Amino acid sequence: MQLFENHSLLPYNSFGIAAKARYFSPVRSMNELDTLIAENKKSFQLPLLILGGGSNLLFTKDFNGWVVKNELKGIELVREDEDHYYVKAMAGENWHELVIYCVKRNYAGIENLSLIPGNVGASPMQNIGAYGVEIKDVFFELEAYHIAEQQVVTFQAGDCEFGYRESVFKRALKNQYIILSVTYRLRKVPEFHTSYGAIEKELEAMRVDTLSIQAISDAVIRIRNSKLPNPTKIGNAGSFFKNPVIAEEQYRQLQTKFNNIPGYPNAATVKVPAAWLIEQCGWKGYRSGDAGCYSLQPLVLVNYGTATGAEIFDLSTRIILSVQEKFNILLEREVNII
Repeated sequence: MQLFENHSLLPYNSFGIAAKARYFSPVRSMNELDTLIAENKKSFQLPLLILGGGSNLLFTKDFNGWVVKNELKGIELVREDEDHYYVKAMAGENWHELVIYCVKRNYAGIENLSLIPGNVGASPMQNIGAYGVEIKDVFFELEAYHIAEQQVVTFQAGDCEFGYRESVFKRALKNQYIILSVTYRLRKVPEFHTSYGAIEKELEAMRVDTLSIQAISDAVIRIRNSKLPNPTKIGNAGSFFKNPVIAEEQYRQLQTKFNNIPGYPNAATVKVPAAWLIEQCGWKGYRSGDAGCYSLQPLVLVNYGTATGAEIFDLSTRIILSVQEKFNILLEREVNII
């Protein structure tokens, strides 16, 4: 097991924030993980931060604990039945690379989730989703390491309590488990999801005659590249805020004042695009120093160079307050704040 002290986290977070960890260790095997947890219990007793791709967090300060970089690797087809392939991926695998792996083999179900940043381990934790598909739609089971008991536990879909960008690992079981692997149930016969967002328009622009999961993946990649900043060039963590879900009655009241407010009804609630709300408050393209709101997608906060995490967080707070004042809607941060 490797152990680094006072270690820079700059290369390990997509916001490009210059924070440090008191201790830092990459973990590439179960033996290393067991050793690390036992050593922490015996000699350190420090708070742990499990780090995957670093694409959904914001460091507002140095981490006075032990950062564990999950680098468990491996992808395999563990079984198949008449209708499905069951693909198991270790938590340290890059998510988009897993999507490409499956698309190339015609394992259908996650093509709409192409180019989402981060690693496999975060996919059930966040219940990641895009363009009409969420992880819960393809999830079969996961293996997680119980930190206190140092045992591996299997979670089925019902155990995970999936919600909109939510799971039990972000709430009741937060900081109690380390996700080791995820098994996805992918279809042999695709069910295409093209009605959400601009996928149909993009497919037309690509002159796609025969629909396939490869074509949908390519369309999603083109769309995301056209409106989202590349974190290797401009620091960001993708969507910083969740799309708020409000009561239908509140939405109708807002329509009387803002007749063009978009909304997506579901039962007695309506999901309102956070990007629209933020843009209406004048934040799109805003920049103060190196902290800003991306010019092509106001849902994305960015670090143009040397912004601190505190500056990004302060900007997010100002956006939340302005949206609440104008629309009486409270935005919730999707990014984890450290």
